[in-house]
Amino acid sequence: MPDPLAGLPPRFLRTPEAARFLGLSGRTLEKHRTYGTGPAYRKLGGRVVYALDDLQAWANRGAVTSTSDPGGSVLPARRHEPRPAALAGRGSR
Repeated sequence: MPDPLAGLPPRFLRTPEAARFLGLSGRTLEKHRTYGTGPAYRKLGGRVVYALDDLQAWANRGAVTSTSDPGGSVLPARRHEPRPAALAGRGSR
């Protein structure tokens, strides 16, 4: 039997459902949105929605294989200061 949803655009989740999908609180997801550290979102008619693919891609950025890995690129939900230009190109030695 053919899938009746095949060919439809991706499903979008509102903040509470997106937060549940990620295992976060809705407030944490809102903070990520405010600070620009969270998954991509869209505003449709004044409503914030998240595509499932965007949520999964954001979560995958935090994947690591060992506790000694330097960590994924998912930042905590807080304001981050830009790195000074003099330090931006320097690595730890």
